[in-house]
Amino acid sequence: MPIVTLKDRAVLRFAGSDAERLLQDVLTPDLDGLAASDAVGGALLTPQGKIMFDFVIARDADTGFLIDIDAAHADDFVRRMTLYRLRAKLEMARADDLHVAAIWQEEPPQGALRDTRFRGTETVYRLYGPLHERATGSAEDYTKLRIANSVAELGADYPPSDAFPHDVLMDRNGGVSFKKGCFVGQEVVSRMQHRATARRRLVRVCGSQELPTGDTEITVDDRSIGTLGSRSGAEGLAIVRIDKAGAAIAAGKTIRAGDQSVKVRLADWTGLSFPTDLQASEA
Repeated sequence: MPIVTLKDRAVLRFAGSDAERLLQDVLTPDLDGLAASDAVGGALLTPQGKIMFDFVIARDADTGFLIDIDAAHADDFVRRMTLYRLRAKLEMARADDLHVAAIWQEEPPQGALRDTRFRGTETVYRLYGPLHERATGSAEDYTKLRIANSVAELGADYPPSDAFPHDVLMDRNGGVSFKKGCFVGQEVVSRMQHRATARRRLVRVCGSQELPTGDTEITVDDRSIGTLGSRSGAEGLAIVRIDKAGAAIAAGKTIRAGDQSVKVRLADWTGLSFPTDLQASEA
């Protein structure tokens, strides 16, 4: 059963009496309600409400937190958080002694935390510690798992400062809180939530053969409605305009990834559906 060491992830440790207050005031998830047994997705947004960094965050001892993040973005994230630190009493540093493992389809070891981004049929855990001696799965196995559960990650599925939390389903998987009060970019994403104006959403893309590589556009009538992200074989993820995808489905039009005809699906756990209002899709 898969145990995958996520070698492209870095772990950051935030410790100190002011750590929770600072992170709660700046980041998107509600840390007051974060259980010690869970690891939740989240983001640091631009003031305009777009995702600058995404991550998974979990509690660490009494006054600390672990943030696991794409290793390529870890140092930039710490520098950005330093701007918000002011006089807060905390320490921010890489935890180079910790590695990240993803575990599913088997009983998790002691200390494993439930990754709450995965809302499909599988319960997925994250484990922070030394390299796991039974890590037999591959990065491709983890990509397939993310695709099957509609879990997007920055870099693989969208570039920095391009997507809103709604675009990648953070409003559905606990990655952003609309009840805790202010955080960076909160006004914009709260307005999107209350006005129900989110039109771009993460979907699964299913083809009849291996999906194309590169920044392949998802199109209807040769017009782009989104861009393909992660892919594995004939399946992948994409952020698309669901109003335009819904209109295409209702009209029986072909949706394509490059030259290939594909189907697009919203994950059942989201409770979302494709709009079918043809007129609204013209906007």
